[in-house]
Amino acid sequence: MGSSNMVKIFDTTLRDGEQAPGCGMTVEEKLRVAHQLEKLGVDIIEAGFPISSEGDFQSVKIIADTIRGCEIAGLCRANYNDIDRGWEAVKGAEAPRIHTFIATSDIHLKYKLKKSQDEVLEIISGAVKHARNYTENVEFSCEDATRTDLDYLCRAVELAVRAGANTINIPDTVGYTVPEEFAHIITTLLERVPGLDDLTLSVHCHNDLGLAVANSTAAVQAGARQVECTINGLGERAGNASLEEIVMGLKVRNDQNPYITRINTEQIYPTSRLVSQITGINVQPNKAIVGANAFAHEAGIHQDGVLKERITYEIMSPEEVGIPSNKIVLGKHSGRHAFRTRLEEYGYFLDDDAFMKAFVKFKDLADKKKYVFDEDIEALISEEFVRSSDFYKVISANYSGGSDMRPVATIKLLIDGEEVTVSEVGDGPVDAAYQAVSKATGLSPTLETYNVASITEGIDAQGEVTVRVEDEGAITQGQGANTDIVVASVKAYVNALNKLRWRKEHPKRATMKGL
Repeated sequence: MGSSNMVKIFDTTLRDGEQAPGCGMTVEEKLRVAHQLEKLGVDIIEAGFPISSEGDFQSVKIIADTIRGCEIAGLCRANYNDIDRGWEAVKGAEAPRIHTFIATSDIHLKYKLKKSQDEVLEIISGAVKHARNYTENVEFSCEDATRTDLDYLCRAVELAVRAGANTINIPDTVGYTVPEEFAHIITTLLERVPGLDDLTLSVHCHNDLGLAVANSTAAVQAGARQVECTINGLGERAGNASLEEIVMGLKVRNDQNPYITRINTEQIYPTSRLVSQITGINVQPNKAIVGANAFAHEAGIHQDGVLKERITYEIMSPEEVGIPSNKIVLGKHSGRHAFRTRLEEYGYFLDDDAFMKAFVKFKDLADKKKYVFDEDIEALISEEFVRSSDFYKVISANYSGGSDMRPVATIKLLIDGEEVTVSEVGDGPVDAAYQAVSKATGLSPTLETYNVASITEGIDAQGEVTVRVEDEGAITQGQGANTDIVVASVKAYVNALNKLRWRKEHPKRATMKGL
């Protein structure tokens, strides 16, 4: 497989990416991301960890039953119960995959598994053979491979190959390796493990030292032909290898990296935006490929050069990754067809009734604003469109205040189908509004962060509020957008409370993470 120039893209945003604090997604949100990943052209979607919770099982199953453009994988520890549950979740997929793993480093064997090397080898063989009873599409991962004794790693991989795995994954679980070292590990495995050349050798790199993309690229150069990555580099701790950086790195520098992927690069930016909206994790402005400043030029010399010839300061065009050159794409004269097309670009597939409700809200916003930007549309639909899964829904938010009176907020919510109206005073209008929401819902989580940003230009810009809340160890983020910043604040807070309630109802045990 190492001789082919085709590199498979294995997206684990819905599994490893979701494990980042505050990034839990509902079933509906996961399905929206999966639809967009299918449109992006990924080869494999790792949809979740089926045995970790009933909610995760259901989301993996729905994605497997719905998505038809790529393989669907479920992560399972190397034991029969995990694998049985994983197969139940993915078996409805067009191309189901069982992805099973166990740690192989001496550190993990001693302190986590408390097992000998021989015991782990026996577990590997049994787990892979059990998975093969269900499907030929079995991936095996050696967790913490880069801190594993290389001779033992070769033995473990050889055993997994003999047991029937058709994909072998080498994870840099703690982001410890460096490119030259990782390339040596990949080369050694391909040289010493019989039959590995005929299979797919995969890598899964974390970014603790900022080397996840560099390590992944070095592994591809050494013969790996599958890269496991996430949108926006989302993931635990410092995150995973960033899909957009790997794909565009191979494309832009194809002279140095003569490899191809099946990714439709024009869908990169829409996918990035969708994941950012759903998780509440904003992309840093200087983020490669998808950051707000990635194609911005402020220095006079740069501006002059780009105006004369784009390639003076741009190594790729924004259109290549789906960033529109003209942001003013929809307005009050836009019709239903254009609006539906834009919604689907951002992962919203609405039935006719829901679409008409969204269209009316879009027209209302278009009447209020001189210009309507892409970001306006995204914010309006993602935050204004009422999802059926929301337990708390904002009906109205009103407030009064000023320099000579204490602010008062009156909030009307729909809570499980019943209208509740509460008024409270506070130190400021946002504080008063949050006091009212907390009183209405009975929830008073700790507000860890509160950020306000203008998501469009001009004096009639929409404000986007992002909040991060914590309650009994559960952390979630919420977003809200409106031309009135207090209303946007209420929407963000209520959005976070909905996610907090959902997370408490669908807990995941910390021991279920893996890789």
